[in-house]
Amino acid sequence: MSRRPHRNGRGLFLGAVLGAVIGYFAGRALGNPAWGIILGTLAGAALLYRVNPGTRKPRSRGRR
Repeated sequence: MSRRPHRNGRGLFLGAVLGAVIGYFAGRALGNPAWGIILGTLAGAALLYRVNPGTRKPRSRGRR
């Protein structure tokens, strides 16, 4: 039986939003908020896509 590939759209979106907000403030402190938003979005999306903040539906405890 083959495993399904890991896809985490919710983590991707949440990471992009949180990364953009944090990147804005970091970029503002360094002098360019636009670059902070762009880099923060990429970093946050990549991190939370991999971390996987949870599933939408709980998996049944039956046989796999």
